[in-house]
This record gives sequence, C-alpha cells and structure tokens, in this order.
Amino acid sequence: GISSIDIMNSVARGQKIPIFSAAGLPHNDIAAQICRQAGLVRQSEKGNVKDDHEDNFAIVFAAMGVNMETARFFKQDFEENGTMESVCLFLNLANDPTIERIITPRLALTTAEFLAYQYEKHVLVILTDMSSYAEALREVSAAREEVPGRRGFP
Repeated sequence: GISSIDIMNSVARGQKIPIFSAAGLPHNDIAAQICRQAGLVRQSEKGNVKDDHEDNFAIVFAAMGVNMETARFFKQDFEENGTMESVCLFLNLANDPTIERIITPRLALTTAEFLAYQYEKHVLVILTDMSSYAEALREVSAAREEVPGRRGFP
C-alpha cells in the first residue's frame, strides 16, 4: 500500500479522504495505485486478516478535465493490472464541454449509490482533479452572471 495512507489515514467504510497535490506531482499515479490496491479486509475466524475484495467490491473512478494522455494512462493501467473488471470508469477530457465536467462527479456518485443499494456492493469512489471541477463551476457561474465565491470558486 501507500505507507502514509496506511499508517496515518487508513480508510474506513463511509470515510472521505482528500489527497492534495501541487502542480507537477504524481497525483494521477497515486490515484491509479489506490485503485489497483483497493479491496476489503475482514477478520477471518482464526483472527488472521484475509483479503475479501473479489466478492462484493467495486470501484467507481472519475477523472475530470484530464488530457488524452492521462485518460489513456488510467485506462491502460487498469487494463494491464486487471482492475478494469471491478472499475466503473468515467473520463471527462479537457476538451469536453464544461457542463459534462460538472455532471461527471454526480454520475459517479449516482453509479456508486446504485451499486451499493441495488447490488449490495462495497464501493470505493475516487474523484481526481477536483480543481478542474471547481473551474467548471466558476465558468458556469460567470456565464450566469452570478457572484462567484471566494477566489472565484463557487
């Protein structure tokens, strides 16, 4: 796993963990690594930890405002490592319309709720590049002539 997450920020069910990154750092690699290594851990009857991720676990991955190279990286990485079978992938490219960038996280969360409530799966949702989402919200609020929030992000 990722040591800093495993030791200081272990993910429990229902928990949200933001991962902040500066420009030029490998945040896409970290998101892909989290997706590759994600799974359920349960206690077995003997007290040993067993990995139970194949039974009822799904991942919803949404990337907003990414370029074609990054989208290809995510798709290729998930296919090569065999995680594509359990991943529902939403890719919003940088040249897609702004409104699609706003809808992408909502579609991802709706899909996660559907998998959780209809199929009783444990779902991990990974949303990457929230700054692109915030910029899309700013563009829409400017087009509607609304007062934007602090620093231009609603």
